[in-house]
Amino acid sequence: MTEDNGKLKILVCLLYYLPHRTGMQLYIERIAEALVQRGHEVTVLAARHRPELPSEERINGVRVVRLWAPPFPISRGMIMPRYPLAASRLIREHDVVSIHTPMLEAALLSLLAKIHGKPVIPTHHGDLILPPGPFNRMVQSGMFMQYQFMAKRAPHIVAYSEDYADNSYYLGPFREKVRVIYPPITMPQPNPERAAELRQKWSHEGGPVIGYAGRFVQEKRPDLLIRSLDVINREYPNARIVFAGEYDIPYEDTWERYQPVVEKYRDQLIFLGLSDDMQFMADFFAACDVLALTSDSECFALVQVEAMLCGTPVVMTDTPGGRVPVQVTGMGELMKPGDSVDMGETILRVLENRDAYIRPRGEIEACFSFEETVDRYESLFREYAAHG
Repeated sequence: MTEDNGKLKILVCLLYYLPHRTGMQLYIERIAEALVQRGHEVTVLAARHRPELPSEERINGVRVVRLWAPPFPISRGMIMPRYPLAASRLIREHDVVSIHTPMLEAALLSLLAKIHGKPVIPTHHGDLILPPGPFNRMVQSGMFMQYQFMAKRAPHIVAYSEDYADNSYYLGPFREKVRVIYPPITMPQPNPERAAELRQKWSHEGGPVIGYAGRFVQEKRPDLLIRSLDVINREYPNARIVFAGEYDIPYEDTWERYQPVVEKYRDQLIFLGLSDDMQFMADFFAACDVLALTSDSECFALVQVEAMLCGTPVVMTDTPGGRVPVQVTGMGELMKPGDSVDMGETILRVLENRDAYIRPRGEIEACFSFEETVDRYESLFREYAAHG
């Protein structure tokens, strides 16, 4: 049960937490820290994915417990021998368990929570889709079975959008349990002077700057954006694509596989690497004429809304969930998945009439309210913690 003062004790379970940086980690970090600011106790249980990280620390008020994992991951997962005991102990200490799927430990956490009489509220961050291969198919099937065991016992499952919930093979069998909560999105105001400096640095002879924010992995198809230069160069031979994000990923060979196309267009490509400085990212978005994302599948892509908040329109693949920010705001265009020619033509349409896609920052903030997102999570946790 919750305490008399209404303070909740929330256990958040996932694989990677800070300093690991992806959209999913940013999502969880923002919710966890916002709940701490509202007076709740939040503990994150995760893997110690780097040997130099402490086993326990506080980050902006959030207690982070990391468990040792041997240095031989299974695909993107990690085996943590102490997980069952550590999770059981922490579940007993908390009112509600928030887990983030896909997750190898989903079934175990569901079972332990049932033993201790604590509710599990999962947030689904996208169906697991791995590169082809027998081993990856086995991993994908095993993860889905774990998820199904957990989902049958969860009172509700949080999804990013109705559109994704209607098309997800994970969420489909449990559609009646889905509650939609938009992701938590915040973004500092861009610094106009710094954005202008970055644009001057990246633009070649006044050509457009096309941004990409995300990992260089197969499912996000960065090769399509590079190949779209065949079309873009007909109108803008001085165009540059600036990649912000990790590109040499340990668990994938995408970077190596696409070296021929990278080398072909090397003079038009800039790779910045990963940055955890949100002010830099705001300036990055503001320096770009358009943000282009080419994912084969995408649950939402927070960077779309982050770019829109910085005044930058978006070109996104027309995929379930991924298309929602463009559809809701009108601040961009959608392209056919897997089609580099259509990608190039869609980018050209936006570049040629860019001002028509710009929306006021306040309008974007109203569509994707950070406070409303936190309110909904707090209400959901409180509802089921009261039943514990």
